[in-house]
Amino acid sequence: MDLSAIQAALRKQKLDGWLFYDHHRRDPIAYRVLGISPPMCTRRWYYLIPATGEPAKLVHRIESGNLEGLAGKPRLYSTWQEQREGLKQMLEGKRRIAMQYSALNDIPYVGLVDAGTIELVRSFGVEVVSSADLVQLFEARWSPEALALHLEAGQVVHEAVRLGFSVIREAVKAGKKIGEYDVQQEIARLFDTRGLTADDETQLVAVNENCSNPHYSPTAKSSRPIRAGDFVLLDLFAKRKAPGAVYFDITWTGFVGETVPKKFTDIFEIVREARDAGIRRVRQARQTGEDLRGFQVDDAAREVIRRHGFGEYFVHRTGHSIGEEVHGNGANMDNFETHDERKIIPGTCFSIEPGIYLPEFGVRSEVNVYVEERDARVTGEIQQSVVPILAAAIGRMLT
Repeated sequence: MDLSAIQAALRKQKLDGWLFYDHHRRDPIAYRVLGISPPMCTRRWYYLIPATGEPAKLVHRIESGNLEGLAGKPRLYSTWQEQREGLKQMLEGKRRIAMQYSALNDIPYVGLVDAGTIELVRSFGVEVVSSADLVQLFEARWSPEALALHLEAGQVVHEAVRLGFSVIREAVKAGKKIGEYDVQQEIARLFDTRGLTADDETQLVAVNENCSNPHYSPTAKSSRPIRAGDFVLLDLFAKRKAPGAVYFDITWTGFVGETVPKKFTDIFEIVREARDAGIRRVRQARQTGEDLRGFQVDDAAREVIRRHGFGEYFVHRTGHSIGEEVHGNGANMDNFETHDERKIIPGTCFSIEPGIYLPEFGVRSEVNVYVEERDARVTGEIQQSVVPILAAAIGRMLT
């Protein structure tokens, strides 16, 4: 935990403090930001970082070591009356503090403190505001080492895309049976041998109408066969097996044939236009110094798909924060599932992945965008057309 940096951010945001609270490990953000991992959390604890001065601790006598190693003198309690009085004293003189709270639960990824605790803090005359922007500052920004690990993982993930299409090509050309699950398992083996891992091992390999389920993943029992004339979607995500590694997460699409039919290319081109509009919106804002928020990027991409008449088939947010978990704690590109007003800040990364999901097939194109001080960049290859999996030229590229 960088105490001086947190306190500087509190002063900049005109906050009197940041109050951390947990019970039974309900708030993983608190543990990551504070850098602690107590063995047991069956009693409530509180940790207040003031804008200036020494932090304050409130811990139960049975678990008095839960905040050990953090700056500040501990205050102990046993009874609920002592707990409330201790919290009241901690907050004395404070008027406006941040907590893991989101008004109207607009950003549920940060709204982790229970309503009763918010009520308790407010009962002391303290205004509670969302810590969402603080969380992003101290949880979502990447170190140079994390970016390097992301780029390393990206090389293997792109290799896995090529492997997936190659496995399909070889099987279909040879007249052998192959299904979604078979391709998924080949990709999983590649990740393992190349030093990549995924918290959720269910890589997305989908064919035809399964492509229209954004979170579909095949199992040995549910796997559909892949044949000539099918549309295929690969959504692959992984990170290096290393401390501090962050994810790389992309989606590519292909057609099992030598020439891609117009009905697929037409939808892909709309999705590509929407994807590029989102990327362009972020880059322009960084280059001009504009404060840009997550919902505005979603608006830019979604407007393209709506203009082409497919708005009802774009059924998820435009993008999500990426970190040590595939869905990180920075700003999401979202004005659909939530209204994300968090600023897009340097050192963070997120996906831009618009899609159109029709009953018979779905198209998504996903890239990762890393935000720099005065620009932003896509960190991997950018798909420009549906891959014709059986075409001779593509076959040479895949091998």
